[in-house]
Amino acid sequence: MDLKDQLKNLFPDHTPAEEEKPSPSPDIWLQDNPIICKYEKRKGKPVTILEGYNGAENDFKKLAKALKTQLSVGGSIKNETIIIQGDYREKIMQILVKKGFKVKRVGG
Repeated sequence: MDLKDQLKNLFPDHTPAEEEKPSPSPDIWLQDNPIICKYEKRKGKPVTILEGYNGAENDFKKLAKALKTQLSVGGSIKNETIIIQGDYREKIMQILVKKGFKVKRVGG
């Protein structure tokens, strides 16, 4: 008989309180300004462009990698913008909001 069973025998009316888990701290720096999410066609192919992130370059690369792996698509980082292959504005905006970012949709 373990300690929890013994306590239940001593105090049958007691219901244990839920333990509060501390909220996980974000591994990527969150900024106050919104990230701009826009759609373009380059060489006839659709791309989603994210710009306006002003965190460290290491965090910028982590964010790009996380987006590419969650969407299972290719992309690149050029001139402080993240370029994702395909039109994934809605999915990207949902992912960024879940991570705690503010997102602004620009164009179409």
